[in-house]
Amino acid sequence: MATDASTGTAPTEVPAVPDEGPVVLYEVRGTTAIVTMNRPEYRNAQNSVMTYALDDAFYRAAEDDAVKVVVLRGAGKHFSAGHDIGTPGRDHHVPYERRAGLWWSHVGKAGAESRFAREQEVYLGMCRRWRELPKPTIASVHGACIAGGLMLAWVCDLVIASDDAFFADPVVRMNVPGVEYFAHPFVMGPRFAKEFLFLGEKVDAQRAHELGMVNRVVPRAELNAQTLDIAERIGKMPRLGLTLTKKAVNQAEDLMGLRAGMDAAFGLHHLAHAHNVEVSGDSVGGLDAKTMAAGNKAGDRS
Repeated sequence: MATDASTGTAPTEVPAVPDEGPVVLYEVRGTTAIVTMNRPEYRNAQNSVMTYALDDAFYRAAEDDAVKVVVLRGAGKHFSAGHDIGTPGRDHHVPYERRAGLWWSHVGKAGAESRFAREQEVYLGMCRRWRELPKPTIASVHGACIAGGLMLAWVCDLVIASDDAFFADPVVRMNVPGVEYFAHPFVMGPRFAKEFLFLGEKVDAQRAHELGMVNRVVPRAELNAQTLDIAERIGKMPRLGLTLTKKAVNQAEDLMGLRAGMDAAFGLHHLAHAHNVEVSGDSVGGLDAKTMAAGNKAGDRS
């Protein structure tokens, strides 16, 4: 039976985060752990409650010797619409135990001391942590996979997309050069990465497959079954062999510049936030979930 993977609670000295129940579900079928993002009402927008619940779930899967493969998926109509920038459960003000690095808590700090510390932990740091999970991971993507949702798919080793899936990173509208886990040139090539970011338009599953961003495109009705079949087949391989193979490919990517390029892009990302605050008083240029959605719709030609 699915259980809540979240363990953190907000301290009493800060505004409470609404209790939405289990925002991440965890179950095991055979040698496969299934991790499900469970904020369907908000298209699985990621607040910190979800981030740390995902971390708990991935750590649980890593610790379980019976688990050899991890599947990440989203409940409801969409995989993930990205970072939470406006739901009632947004919890950027809440302190959490840091797991991805040694930076201080962002709470109570001003300017870059707060923003850089928080994003280094919950965005870039957590994604890097999950990329190194020593077992194969598969993103099972349907519906929207936007901005912060891309980061969750991209840290996985394989991406299986349904034929109704679409991908976008429209944050250039916020004056920001892409999401924090800047893997764009590596997952789709530098030429298309520029088009993807410059236009902010949706890319459908078939085009994403042609670009090499996803491994397979399957009918929506068959997504779960086909993803679990692939996971089961991978699970027949020896655990150490899978771990070492994953490590070999990740190391090759890093030697090709993935990690260094991401660090450089993260600095530009925070330059953009600082600029926005200086000229508009808001780190994302005054845009919110509604205005971003309206801008995406107006600019989309797919």
